[in-house]
Formats: sequence, structure tokens, C-alpha cells
Amino acid sequence: MTDTAAAPIAEREVILEASGLNVDFWVDGTFYPAVKDAEFQVRAGEVLAIVGESGSGKSTTAMALISLLPPNARVRGSVKLKGREILGIPVREMRHIRGNEIAVIFQEPMTALNPVYTIGFQIVEALRSHFDLTPDAAKERAIELIAKVEIPDPPTAFNKYPHQLSGGQRQRAMIAQSLACDPSLLIADEPTTALDVTVQAEVLDLMRKLKDELSSAVILITHDMGVVADLSDRIIVMRNGEMVDRGTSLDVFQRPSHEYTKELLAAVPYLGVHEDQTGRAFEASKVSDSVEPILKFTDVVIEYPKRGRVPAFRAAEDINLAVYPGEILGLVGESGSGKTTLGRAAIGLLPITSGTLSVAGYDISAASMKDLRPLREKTGIVFQDPSSSLNPRMPIGESIGEPILLSRRAAKDPIDAKALDKRVQELLESVELPASYRNRYPHELSGGQKQRVGIARALALAPEVLIADEPTSALDVSVQARFLELLTHIQQQLQFACLFISHDLAVVDSLAHRIAVMRKGRIVEEGTRDEILRAPKEAYTQRLISAVPLPDPIAQRERREARRAS
Repeated sequence: MTDTAAAPIAEREVILEASGLNVDFWVDGTFYPAVKDAEFQVRAGEVLAIVGESGSGKSTTAMALISLLPPNARVRGSVKLKGREILGIPVREMRHIRGNEIAVIFQEPMTALNPVYTIGFQIVEALRSHFDLTPDAAKERAIELIAKVEIPDPPTAFNKYPHQLSGGQRQRAMIAQSLACDPSLLIADEPTTALDVTVQAEVLDLMRKLKDELSSAVILITHDMGVVADLSDRIIVMRNGEMVDRGTSLDVFQRPSHEYTKELLAAVPYLGVHEDQTGRAFEASKVSDSVEPILKFTDVVIEYPKRGRVPAFRAAEDINLAVYPGEILGLVGESGSGKTTLGRAAIGLLPITSGTLSVAGYDISAASMKDLRPLREKTGIVFQDPSSSLNPRMPIGESIGEPILLSRRAAKDPIDAKALDKRVQELLESVELPASYRNRYPHELSGGQKQRVGIARALALAPEVLIADEPTSALDVSVQARFLELLTHIQQQLQFACLFISHDLAVVDSLAHRIAVMRKGRIVEEGTRDEILRAPKEAYTQRLISAVPLPDPIAQRERREARRAS
């Protein structure tokens, strides 16, 4: 640890200072304010967390610091990096600063990584653009970075493309690329969004090690209050572009001064505080009524076939799982454990190798594309990455209405334009987006807003089976709480079966009737919430639960120290 890192934070060098920072966007002939008079500084070895609801201006503030806003943005004020003004400097100079002195971990890895290049090539490119390295030396360093962020088999992962990695592995690859040049300032925009709890704990430890050893300053943008409690030294709370509350981590969590901060903290889900009455009641009713499952896996094996030199890969095996009408089954496990593979197979997006899979009365074990068409109207899916699942050239109103339009067209029953418009408006309102947003494009929305569009689209046809693949990963805590209430209400009304895939055990605890735990393609434990979260039998499940960050700085520090001691 350096002398700087050992010194009190107040005595360390100021790495970045922003004052009077204002950001406006020119839309339809008018400037709309997005950030208003932001003022803050971050010192060497310090973590400054910026929190707030989706659309509050957190990411806009961060992108303004390094001139990565779109052309219709107007930025005013001052941003100083180690005393040097960097706002408004020439593009060539800013390119040298990006990556070398300031690095960014973006929120959505699938859109931040280039899909046509391997992750190894992209890390090597970052290294060689800033350092005078030979290709072999750059490759060796890239493999070291891949290993550092805990991606399995680094030499093999070096040659993989982004689509060949799980969501969590893509996020780790991007973190490796960001750390390549040992930056003075790391801007982490939702760095743990796609990570399971165990890898999240490792990444947080990695970021803590980086800031301590290299005295790097960190600006952490997140909606995960557990991550904030784990990592941050100071917190700024934003709302509608304004910084409404600020203070040390302990002060904000224990003595919030603004009413909005209190509302945010009240919306945070806590693991282990929910009584399991719904799970036990559902189990009892299911047994008494002899209900048939609407989604059933029986001895299912799923393999990705051999392609060229890439051998066949068994992603899931011996899967025996059932989801009943009106039930929410939480599927949890580490990144790469096979959760998303099961979800995609459940609606016919992936073929199964052997076993039996029935969905909404259809046996799709060996179904053709034509056979699957009737099933499409009975199933819906919310994808993990909203940006890559929405058409960038299509307004969100059309994206939401498209499933309704196509289903009516296939049935030769055209829908009236006014009726379709009304249904789209209802769906937008159900996910708490203004009806006026229907004409906006995906790039004009925040990450959380795009996820809500994906949720509205999945519910458009009132499906019998809903696959929710990390649906709350991009949502801030207050919107997440409202969405979970909304999903529970809609699910109780429509009685669809829901396979809820998530790495957030607190969310699963608040929502699911039963929980299944996956590891390396197998179901290792299954039961009610009490059985899995309060009395887990498997050591793997116990490890998952112990890695969940607590939204309390003192309790989280004690848990982290206990984990290190063990």
C-alpha cells in the first residue's frame, strides 16, 4: 500500500474536481436541463458513489467529465483533472486522457464491446494504443488482466468473442480492458449490474485493491445500495439532475438528511426479512388441487454443438424442473451456470439435446420453427441486456406494439390503429413510463427506462409463461420495488407461470414462491424460500448467500472481514 493510500482521505491529492457543471440537451428546438450546478471532488484512493433513480443524471454527469455526450449536449462549468482544466480541450488531447488517465466501465457490456473482435484483441488494442508494447507482450499482459478478473481459462477466453461469454463474463472482460492502463481515475457506471453475488464480491475486492495499491480515485455510479455500502467512502444522491444529498457513507445510510434519500433507502430489498407464507401456501394449494405444471423440464440436456475447432459444450444436464400456473420460480446461480440457457430453451430459442420439455401444453422437445409459432403468443421473455434486445431504429412504441401487430396479422385479424395505440399506452403506464415516450428511440432512454420497455413488450400478449432474465438488473431500487409490486400484481391477475432468473437473492426472496439453485449446468438445490435462503443444505448455496452485500456500511464491513478471515 502506498503512502498516499495510508494517509487520511482529506489529506490526499484531489484527482478530479467539478464545479458549476451543467448539462443541457437540445431537443425539438429547446434546451432541456439534465444536470444542474453539480459540484464535487474525488481524491486519490477515494470512492465517491453517485446514486439516484434511473434518469436522475448520474451517467450524464460521468460522461460529461470525459466529453462522451452526444452532439446535442451542451456542457458548461469546470472539470479539472489533477488541477488541469479538461472541459473543452481538443479531441486529440481528450483521447489521450481517456483510457490512460481516466478509464470507464460502461453499464452495458454487449454494446460497449465490439462484437466482431475477440475480447483479447480489444484489450491488446487498448494496451498498444497507450503503451509501446510488442504484440506478444501485449497479449501476455491481456491474459494476466483476464485472469485478474476471474474469467475461467484465460488463454481460451482471450480468443472468444463477446457473444460467446455470459453476461457476467462480458462485464468482467470490460473491467479488464478498463484496468489495462492503471488509470488515475476509474468511472464505474453500474460495474456489477450483470454479475452474480460471488463474482460481484470478487470484483468489489479487486476495485478496492486497485484504489488502495495504485491510489486510483473511483467514481461509482450504481443503484445497488449494497455495493455502495461495501465500497464507497462518500455518497452523492441525485434527483432530476440536482445533487440533493451528500455526505460520508455512514452519514447517508444512518442519518439521511433529504426525504428522497430516505425513500431510496426504504425501497432497498433486504435478504431474509420476508416471511415465507406465500411459498408454503402455494405448495399446499398445488398439492391439494393436483395442478399440472405449465413449464416442465424432464431429464433435459442442452448442448452447444461443435463449430470448427470449438468443441461441443454441455451447458445443462439432468434438468428436472417444473413451474406451475400462478407460480414464480426463482432461478439463481453464478454467471455461466446455465440459468439463461434454461430460460431460452423454455420458450424454444434453444433446442434441447435430450429429455422432454413441455411448455403451455406443447411438447417442444423436437419442435420445428413452424411448430413453435403457436407457442410464441403464449410466452414472453425479458432479456438481460435491454440495449441489445431493442431495435435501435424503431421507436419504443412500435417495439412494444410489434408483438400485438404480428400476432393479429398471423391470425388474419387486423387490429384497429386506435386500439393498438391505447394498448401501447396502457403498457407504458404499467411500467411507469410516460405515454409521450412512445416516440423516443432506445438511445434516448436511460438503462433502467430501456429495461422497462422490454418488460412492457414481454407483457404485450398477456403470456401464459414469462421468462424474466435479470429483469431488475438495470433498475434503481425505487423503480425496482415498484416493478416487483407490479409484476406480482399482474402475475396474480393473469396467473401466468414465471421463471425469474436473477443473481439478486434479496429480489428473489421478496418475489419467488420457490427457488432453484444452479451450478455448472445442474440444479443443486430446490425448495421454498425458507428452505433455500434460511436453511440451505448445499455449501454452494451457503457461499452465495454469504456473498450478498448488505445495505449497511458497518454490517457489510464486518461480513467482508469475516469472509477474508475464512
